[in-house]
Amino acid sequence: MPDLSQVLTFRLGEEFYGLDILNVQEIRGWSQVTRIPQSPGHVLGVLNLRGSVVPIIDLRLQFQQSRADFTPLTVIIVVSVNLGGIRRDCGLVVDTVADVVDLVPDCIRPAPHLEGRASDSHILGLATLEDRILILLDVNHLIAQTLPDLSVAECA
Repeated sequence: MPDLSQVLTFRLGEEFYGLDILNVQEIRGWSQVTRIPQSPGHVLGVLNLRGSVVPIIDLRLQFQQSRADFTPLTVIIVVSVNLGGIRRDCGLVVDTVADVVDLVPDCIRPAPHLEGRASDSHILGLATLEDRILILLDVNHLIAQTLPDLSVAECA
């Protein structure tokens, strides 16, 4: 099982997700992005963050959930990932950020294997927190699956 210690939790609809806090660069409010022609539907466009052009991914659409209106609670989690040995920043649009939680390895369980489903290699496992289940994401695999042709020019 993964050896996560602190996880940033966030919501998409009624589901709670988490990712390693060490991947998080910043959390910022929603702002308009520049659309890129012929990009996949879950890639909303790009944003200029302090001189770096960062692709912005709508996780609701990536996970095949219904589209949601962007509200004052909608945020972009800017993550730094390792793709092919190169660090790159990408933005993940989520409904709202919940909190940072400490996890012990004993509370993390493997995700069930679901036949016929899209690749779940971006799911590290499931954690039980109080009365809810937290889906733990491997953000490096998630971004690699979402943006397989990401080049240095597209994401600094």
